[in-house]
Amino acid sequence: MSANARALVDLNAGTIVATVTIDAPVERVYRALASQEVTKWWGADGSYRTTRWEADTRVGGAWRAEGTSVDRGTFSVYGEFLEVDPPHKLSLSWNHDWDDCPPTTVTYLLDAVDGGTKVTVHHTGFGTNKTSCQGHANGWEAVLQWLSNYVRVNR
Repeated sequence: MSANARALVDLNAGTIVATVTIDAPVERVYRALASQEVTKWWGADGSYRTTRWEADTRVGGAWRAEGTSVDRGTFSVYGEFLEVDPPHKLSLSWNHDWDDCPPTTVTYLLDAVDGGTKVTVHHTGFGTNKTSCQGHANGWEAVLQWLSNYVRVNR
């Protein structure tokens, strides 16, 4: 029942809403988002790979992901957890080292649906940085598809 990932972007508001439906239980999808499993699915040959993930998954806890990119070399993404409600909600600040965009907020909502989990990502706080907002919208479609493909195979 997995569906293709879709992202809608509102460049004027600086917000993204991305969704995918995954043929797996909510608990399984949450675990893939909030654990070392991130290094197994976040990335693809020809673009970038997440190679390290550290997280203190509690409100106020820090998280950090590092990896390699074919066009940027190494990169890091980091922040802190703002809301943690397993297995239905995970909200975190999002900072990255490849442009001057101010910190943004990513919120994952996981809802049980017939036969699986609907994942909705709200990525907010881009303000007037339309280039970064559009780039992240394109990225979320790929990321959610990678997540879906991984969880479907690695139940």
